[in-house]
Amino acid sequence: MALGRNRRRERGVDYWPGFVDALSTLLLAIMFLLTVFVIAQFILGREISGRDEVLNRLNSQIAELTQLLALEKSGNQDLQDTLASLQSSLSSSESERTRLQQLLDSGAGSADVANQKVGRLTDELDAERQVSARAMSQIELLNQQIAALRAQIAAIEGALQASEAKDQASQARIADLGRRLNVALAQRVQELNRYRSDFFGRLREILSDRENIRIVGDRFVFQSEVLFPVGGADLDAAGQGEMDKLAAAILELAQEIPEEINWVLRVDGHTDASPLTGTGRYRDNWELSSARATSVVKYLISRGVPANRLVAAGFGEFQPIAEGDTPETLAQNRRIELKLTER
Repeated sequence: MALGRNRRRERGVDYWPGFVDALSTLLLAIMFLLTVFVIAQFILGREISGRDEVLNRLNSQIAELTQLLALEKSGNQDLQDTLASLQSSLSSSESERTRLQQLLDSGAGSADVANQKVGRLTDELDAERQVSARAMSQIELLNQQIAALRAQIAAIEGALQASEAKDQASQARIADLGRRLNVALAQRVQELNRYRSDFFGRLREILSDRENIRIVGDRFVFQSEVLFPVGGADLDAAGQGEMDKLAAAILELAQEIPEEINWVLRVDGHTDASPLTGTGRYRDNWELSSARATSVVKYLISRGVPANRLVAAGFGEFQPIAEGDTPETLAQNRRIELKLTER
């Protein structure tokens, strides 16, 4: 009957770590996705702000060129009006000269006065022709400048369209990167969960039938009395034996976990709420819990566990798992916790 109860108790314990593992994994996945989303939004914001600056600068250049084109068109219109006026004046002068020449030929009036008028009108006509030629050359130059401005505006519009197309392509790449990161994250989380379950399963097989070694949430818990003497941080003989089993399980599991999974085994030291006297080797529970976690880590390293796969942390009496001040409660809070996680 005792064996039956033990088996039922073991089967009942087997489901609880899986539920807690799934919950903690979901929280880790959500945190990682939020981090990836914030980073992607930050990168996208920087790219979009850069695009906006380029677009604003190009729009400013287009506005300046548009103003310059308007000014050039206005100048061209003024020159054309001047040319029309000069041509009208030229026509009038030619008419006057023809009339005077007719008067001269017919012998009407004074020949000298007519010759003077003809000479003066001829000089004015030559001057007007020169002015007209200069106006025509200026109009031709303005037409060339207008054509160049139109070509430059067309090039700027093409650059704007290319920039918009590049921005759309960047957004598509960011969305694709996010999807791929989500898939990779899900795969890594599933792999780490599988190896964590294997690790806990092997520890249960190696350290079975020990009431002072149990699973709490996603952590494997050793009571301090199993590993250390009262008030001490040096592993006793029994504690070294338990750590030898743990080191063997870690080394066996490390050979199966792929190198791309950056896993660590976190060793957390906890004490009860009983204060230390301060006259011994350790002044308070902070130092005692940190020393115990460090002692476990150093012993595992001495048994071949890679140092870069171990983390030691001390929590003092500030992370209890049981409330109260009875001897049983205090004993539960004096513990070493092991957690397989990702760095």
